Amino acid sequence: MTYCVGVLLKDGIVMASDSRTHAGVDNFAQFCKMSVFEREDRAIVLLSSGNLAGTQAVITTLKQRGESTDGGPNVWTARTMFDFVTVVSDSVRDIGRRDRPSLEKNDLKFDASFIVGGQIKGEAPRLFRTYAEGNFVEAGSGTQFFQTGEAKYGKPIIDRVITPTTSLADAVKCVLVSFDSTMRSNLSVAMPIDLVQYENDQFKLNRRHRFEVGDPHFETLSRSWSEGVRSVFKQLPDVRWNK
Repeated sequence: MTYCVGVLLKDGIVMASDSRTHAGVDNFAQFCKMSVFEREDRAIVLLSSGNLAGTQAVITTLKQRGESTDGGPNVWTARTMFDFVTVVSDSVRDIGRRDRPSLEKNDLKFDASFIVGGQIKGEAPRLFRTYAEGNFVEAGSGTQFFQTGEAKYGKPIIDRVITPTTSLADAVKCVLVSFDSTMRSNLSVAMPIDLVQYENDQFKLNRRHRFEVGDPHFETLSRSWSEGVRSVFKQLPDVRWNK
């Protein structure tokens, strides 16, 4: 399992992913699930979830096609974020066609999905969520964020905090609290956490950080959140029972 979050705001985008993968309760491993495509006219982040072999194959395909000179569409020639996500989805379909028959023979499912966010010069930042079938949806005024993987534990805090005008700094804190809540309730999500804060029209991922186990800032945030929740809980009025 995994947990990935992308948040689209008026001032930019915040994206984060954990690093735990597993194939059974006794077979855990650590892999970075964040991939970056960055140059002077674009800054784009992909967060991957699903079958690790499938998502790694998609990312490698995107990189190799980006190095090709055959003139086909790729991550560096895509004119808009929509075109970029179409390139991603085409790669998902290609890998799915290759791997799905063999997987299904062994009662396994091909699963490779992504949260794709960033900006290409000439348009505003955009955020998308792709699916294993190769289709995708885009965030908008009614949907400020996407999650993949073990989403249910972190969703309540994001639902309560995030609005289109939430500051990037507050969104970062909110996303980290959502990871803290998820890791407390599900062992299949774990640090390190890779996080990016992207500000509109920068075309540079200057604010990128990996929170390792024992990170002092994350521990302070986690402790303050827990103490705050307990403090507010104690102030809630008691239930008034009918006599």
